[in-house]
Amino acid sequence: MNYFIEGIQGAGKSTLVSRLAEKLPGYRVFHEGDYSPVELAWCAYLTKEQYQSILEKYTDIAEALKKNTTIEPDHKNDSDNRYVLTYTRVITDIPGFHKDLEQYEIYNNRIKREEFEEIIMSRFGRWNGQKQIFECSIFQNIVEDQILYYELPDQEILDFYRCLKQKIEKQDFRIIYLDVEDIAEGLSIIRKERVDNDGNEMWYPLMMEYLKNSPYGLHHGWKDFDDLVSHLEHRKSVELMILKEVFPEQALILRSKDYDLSELPLPD
Repeated sequence: MNYFIEGIQGAGKSTLVSRLAEKLPGYRVFHEGDYSPVELAWCAYLTKEQYQSILEKYTDIAEALKKNTTIEPDHKNDSDNRYVLTYTRVITDIPGFHKDLEQYEIYNNRIKREEFEEIIMSRFGRWNGQKQIFECSIFQNIVEDQILYYELPDQEILDFYRCLKQKIEKQDFRIIYLDVEDIAEGLSIIRKERVDNDGNEMWYPLMMEYLKNSPYGLHHGWKDFDDLVSHLEHRKSVELMILKEVFPEQALILRSKDYDLSELPLPD
């Protein structure tokens, strides 16, 4: 059995992942930013030429880069390779390093929609997981891009997930969705929690910039807290629709931060 933990920001995904990991010590956990067989959040997805160029550019930390790199088959041609570099795991004070590597992510409209979908389908299609726990790997980053950057209508997002299910239907997995009932209240809480040592908000300004500067946000003139709430309400409705119509047998929906682990279908 494998578990995908999903829900909007502030739902408590990280907490549930930690609790599951304690209950299932033989399982491998994949957080955002880790190398994952299915997810590429906070990772650079590189061709061989791009990878070599980065090693030459950052020779002082080349060994650290190599240690944080996994080679896998290219999404278009299995005879070629891609280099997945977990660059946010590289600790360095080199100015601009992380911003430089960010350009090689697949999210935020950095590649065309067709290639974006090809990469996701290919990686999920190769996945043959056993005893794995994934944090926001099947919905969050993908659906955010589909809504905010590719501006897909709900039905096209649903159709995408119908195709994705065909890639993984032979795998044994559950999607545990943490449902936030009062999104505005939940966001207010995490705004207060995610601050620096001086109490300055860290998460919220970044989230608003991400929202406001996305194609969808620009088209709708989004600029404030209410707009963020509206976006997450829409995203939640799309994800619940996907669970109901595409993954009804694999889905388990729990009330965010108000559930008992005994509700989960855990292995004996």
